[in-house]
Amino acid sequence: MYDYLIVGGGIVGLSTAMALGQHHPRARIAICEKEAHWAAHQTGNNSGVIHAGVYYKPGSLKAQFAHAGQQSMVAFCQKHDIPYEVCGKLIVATTKQELDRLENLYQRAQANGLDAQKVGPEEIKAREPHVRAIAGIYIPSTGIVNYTQVSEVFAQIIQRQGGDLHLKTTVRGIKERGNIISVKTSQGTLHTRYLINCAGLQSDRVAAMAGVRTNMKIVPFRGEYYELVPEKRHLVKGLIYPVPNPNFPFLGVHFTRMIDGTVHAGPNAVLALKREGYHKQDINLGDMAEVFTYPAFWKLASRYLGEGSKEMLRSASKALFVQSMRRMIPEIRAKDVVPTHAGVRAQALMRDGTLMDDFVIIPHGRAIHVCNAPSPAATASIEIGNAIVARIPSPS
Repeated sequence: MYDYLIVGGGIVGLSTAMALGQHHPRARIAICEKEAHWAAHQTGNNSGVIHAGVYYKPGSLKAQFAHAGQQSMVAFCQKHDIPYEVCGKLIVATTKQELDRLENLYQRAQANGLDAQKVGPEEIKAREPHVRAIAGIYIPSTGIVNYTQVSEVFAQIIQRQGGDLHLKTTVRGIKERGNIISVKTSQGTLHTRYLINCAGLQSDRVAAMAGVRTNMKIVPFRGEYYELVPEKRHLVKGLIYPVPNPNFPFLGVHFTRMIDGTVHAGPNAVLALKREGYHKQDINLGDMAEVFTYPAFWKLASRYLGEGSKEMLRSASKALFVQSMRRMIPEIRAKDVVPTHAGVRAQALMRDGTLMDDFVIIPHGRAIHVCNAPSPAATASIEIGNAIVARIPSPS
C-alpha cells in the first residue's frame, strides 16, 4: 500500500516522485515504468536543450514553468555535478519577410521576462561565423544538458528518500474503490491512496483506464535528426534556430551542439505510425487505426496539408533536409551530415482538431493526470513536479 503511486518513469514522473519525497518525507511513494530503464522515450530522445521560454504565450504554464525551470534545472545540475552549459541561443531571420515575426518573438520574450538581445549581421557572425542572416535575437540563458543523466540522478534521490522504483512494470488496469486505487500491472497489483499519471506517450490511455474523459488524444509526431560529421562540427558553436513558421506548430530545423560535443540538425515533424515509433519502418496497426479513426486528426491534417507535406518530403529526401539546413549555414553539404537518432513528441490533439499548446494537468477524484507535456517539459520538470505536489492532498 502506497500513499502515492506515479505512472511513468520519464523526467516528469521522476521529478514528481522526488518532489513528493521532499515535501512528504514519511509518505510511501512508488513509481512504475514499463521499460527497463528510466527516461526511455521523450526524455531520452530529445535535443537536450535547457529552454528559456521564448516561444510560449505569456501567462501560460509553459511560459511560467520554462522560465523558472531554466533556473531550477541549472541549480540542480550545479548541486549534483551534472555536466551542463549555459551557452545561449540565436534565433535568426534569413529574409526580410521574417523580420516582423522576429520582432514579435522579441516582444514575446520580453513579456515572458527574458533577457533577449537584438543582434545584427556582424554580431551574429561574431557568435556563429558560418551563419548567414540579416537579423537575430540572442537569448543568453538557454543551455544544454543530458536529460537522461538528470533523470538517473532523480531516481537515485528517490531511492535514497525511501521510494520504491519499479522498472519493467506495465500498467494494465486501474480501479478506484473508496479510498484505495488498485493498479493492475505486469508485475502484480499495486495499491495506492493517490495516483499520478505521468505516462507521456501513453498518458491519455492511462487516464482512460482511470475513467477520465480528457477530450483529447495523444498523436505521436516523430522528429528526425541528422548529425554533423566530426570534421564539420566547427560550423556550429552553440544553438541556432530559425524564426518559427506561423503556419506550422513546430519550430523547424535548428542546430544544437549537444553536451557531448556532437552537433545535431533537426527535427522535422512527421506523423509516427506507432506511439513509440522512432524509425520510419515502425508500424503498429492499432495505433494507426486510433489516429486515423479520430475525426480531429483529419481536421488537423487538412489545416496543415501544405506544411505537413513538406515535412514528409523532407523525411524522405536527405537533399531537402540539407536544403533546410543551408538556409542558415550555406556551407553545409549532404556529405557533411549523417542520420542520427529520432524522438517522438506526445502531442495532445483536441476533439475540435486543435493542438493543445500548453501543459495539461487534470485532477480527477483521487488522481491527477498530466496529459500534455511535450517540450519544454524536460526543462520545466522540477517546476512541474512541485506544481503537482501543491495540487494534491497530503498523505492521511
